[in-house]
Amino acid sequence: MSDLAIDVSGLKMSYGSNEAVKGVDLQVPIGQIFALLGPNGAGKTTTTEILEGYRKRSAGDVRVLGLDPADNAREFKRRIGIVLQSTGTDPFLTVSETIEMYRGYYPDPLPLDDVIEVVGLVEKRDERVRRLSGGQQRRLDVAVALAGNPELLFLDEPTTGFDPNARRNAWDMIANLRSLGKTVFLTTHYMEEAQVLADEVAVIAQGLIVARGTPDNLGGRDTATAVVRFRIEDGALPEAIAQQVAWADGLAEYHASDPGRFLHELTTWAVAAGVPLDSLTVSRPTLEDVYLSLTGGPAADEGGEAA
Repeated sequence: MSDLAIDVSGLKMSYGSNEAVKGVDLQVPIGQIFALLGPNGAGKTTTTEILEGYRKRSAGDVRVLGLDPADNAREFKRRIGIVLQSTGTDPFLTVSETIEMYRGYYPDPLPLDDVIEVVGLVEKRDERVRRLSGGQQRRLDVAVALAGNPELLFLDEPTTGFDPNARRNAWDMIANLRSLGKTVFLTTHYMEEAQVLADEVAVIAQGLIVARGTPDNLGGRDTATAVVRFRIEDGALPEAIAQQVAWADGLAEYHASDPGRFLHELTTWAVAAGVPLDSLTVSRPTLEDVYLSLTGGPAADEGGEAA
């Protein structure tokens, strides 16, 4: 068997004269949490729907768990789980009753207690759905998708609209899926979410994958120029250090791919001279910085392509 959960080559999709996906190549290993990022209209949703079997492609080879999703086979549906941006469950059933109902649709479901524990609803198992908070209902959505014991789980913008605390709780839940050995294909607009959860990230823009890597090295983040910033009175620096910095908004700045030597020189002088280095920071481009540079920022929806 292949060690790839998803294997895509030359994927294309057109809506009339609009080519929304222009030749995507994508591989996702089994057991990985993989994040696909992209602005509205970039081809992200079309690509995901093709992988899920909801949309027919125009060209290219697509294998999900070794099967062609376009065949819409029962075996394929049994082996995947999907959590859409909005779903509906019976508000008068309890959490346990809801999950148990969906478990009954599959030949080899996960044990009820395991599902409830993984999604963090143990204390709410006998609560009616209508009494759950928004975050708890989203956990139930994931539980429903897990009920059939899928090998691959698609999560579409799973924390949209969450407050920061609910979002972080959801991240813990998604990370727990690793304990079940699941592969997770995640789409998100939150850069921090991809940074925290994903083993690998791909960025799609204008129908093409424009970058791929770990959250730390995507787009060369790990080797990008670092910026050292600190606040100090102009003229207080020794000549050797002053020649290496520029000034912006009252802060001294030093740019280099490896700032170690400069930091050593700067801090050694400051300690010996008893001079405080206020607001000293060392930073590299954030994942959001890289994303914006790759995509050119947010884009409007294109014809035929959902957000």
